[in-house]
Amino acid sequence: MKVSAERIDNNKMILEMEVPEAEVMKAFDKAYRKLADRVNIPGFRRGKAPRRVLEMRLGKEMLREEAFDVLVPDAYARAIREQNIEPVSQPEIEVIKFDEGAPLVFKATIITKPEVKLGQYKGLAVVRPDQQISDADVSDYLENLRQRRARLVVAEDAALQEGDLALIDFYGTIDGEPFEGGEGKSYPLEIGSGHFLPGFEDQLVGARAGEERIVNVTFPADYHVAELAGKEAVFTVKVTDVKRREIPDLDDDFARDVSEFSSLEELRADVRNKLEKNLKLQSERQFRESAVKAAVDNAMVDIPDVMVEKRIDTMIDDLDISLQSRGLTLDQYLTHTKSDRSALRDQYREAAIQSVKVDLVLEAVAKAEGLAAEPADIEAEILRMAKVYNATPDVVRKIVNAEGRKASLIESILRKKAADFIADNAVATEAPQEGVRQEESDGNSSAGGK
Repeated sequence: MKVSAERIDNNKMILEMEVPEAEVMKAFDKAYRKLADRVNIPGFRRGKAPRRVLEMRLGKEMLREEAFDVLVPDAYARAIREQNIEPVSQPEIEVIKFDEGAPLVFKATIITKPEVKLGQYKGLAVVRPDQQISDADVSDYLENLRQRRARLVVAEDAALQEGDLALIDFYGTIDGEPFEGGEGKSYPLEIGSGHFLPGFEDQLVGARAGEERIVNVTFPADYHVAELAGKEAVFTVKVTDVKRREIPDLDDDFARDVSEFSSLEELRADVRNKLEKNLKLQSERQFRESAVKAAVDNAMVDIPDVMVEKRIDTMIDDLDISLQSRGLTLDQYLTHTKSDRSALRDQYREAAIQSVKVDLVLEAVAKAEGLAAEPADIEAEILRMAKVYNATPDVVRKIVNAEGRKASLIESILRKKAADFIADNAVATEAPQEGVRQEESDGNSSAGGK
C-alpha cells in the first residue's frame, strides 16, 4: 500500500492512501460472503446465493459499500502505524477512486496529537508549604471535637438565642388566607441557621417555651414557588420547647470518652501526631502539584479544539454521574443553577484546556526521560483500582484486558511517573517571610547607605 502524508498546520494532516487492486478484489469477495450470510434469498440456502443473484437482489452499491467498510479501517490503521501518527479525532474520509478491478485511492484528514516543546522541568525551585503544627491548631481540633460531642438538653425557662433549637408550631397566612406549606407542628428550628424565610428566626429571639409571637415576613422575589414570590405573610408562632447545646468540659473524662487514652495530655499528643502526619501529606501533595504546574507553565503546546471538547465531555459526564449518585439529573442541576449545557461547557473550558495541557506535558516528560510502565507498576495500579471500586484484582484485570483499556492504563501510569520525576527533581525553597522587604530578601539591603 502506498501512503503519502501532508501536514496542513501544526495539528492537521492529510493522508493519501492507495490500496492495491488485489486487496480490493479480496475485499469485494469478503463483502459478498458477509452479505450472503446475512440475507435470505428465496430458492437458495443462506450464504449459497450466487453473487450475480445477490447483486440483483441488493444492488451493486450495497456490495460496494460493504467492500469499502472492509478496506478502509484496515488501510487507515496501517497508514497511521507506518507514519507513526497518533490521531486525536476520527478521520474525515474522501474517496478519490474506488472501483472493483482497480486500486482504491482515498484521503483521510485527521487531527494529530500536538508536539510539546518542553521548557525547564528539572531542578525547578518550588516553595514547600509550612509543616509546623502549633498549639493553637491542636486546641482548635479539640474544640471542634467538643462541639461535635455537644448534647441538646431542654433549657428550662430559657430565652431563645442564636444556636438554640426551638420546637415550634406555626400557622401562616397571606392576605388573611392560609397557603400550602404554611403550617407545621413541633417543627425543629435552629435559631440563626437561616433555614426559614429572612427575618423569621430573628423575630423569635428572646421567646420562651409556651410563648406565642406574631412574625411578619416577605417571601423573596425569586422564591421557588412562583405564587408566593414577593408576597407578605403573617405567621402565628408558638414556641413549645427550647433546647440548648451542652458542651462537655475539656478534661481527662472527655479524653476517656472520645478515645482510648486516659488523660487529656495523651489525647493532645495523639492529636498533634495525627495533625502533623496529615499536614506532611498535604504539604507533599501541594509541593508536587506546584512542581508539575511550574513544568506545565514552562512548556509550549498548541492544543487542538477537539481535545478540549472531548475533555469537556468527560468532565460533564463525571458531573452527571456525581449528580445521579445524589438522586439528581443534569437537567435538574442546570435548572437549579439557572444555566444550560452551552454555558456549562464554557464554564469548564479553561479547566479542560489546563487538564489537557498537563496530560500532554507529562506524557512528553515521560518520553524524554525514557520512563516505562513495568509489569509491577501495572499490577500495582490494578490493585489500587480494585480497592477503589471494591472489586477483586482478577475482575479488574479482566475488564482492563477485555475492554482494551491497557493502553490508557499504561498512559496513566506514565503520567504519574512523570509527575513524580518532576517533583523528585524539584528544589524546595522557603516561602518569603511576611514583612521582609524584597530588596532585603534578595540580599540587596540599603541599610547604611552608599
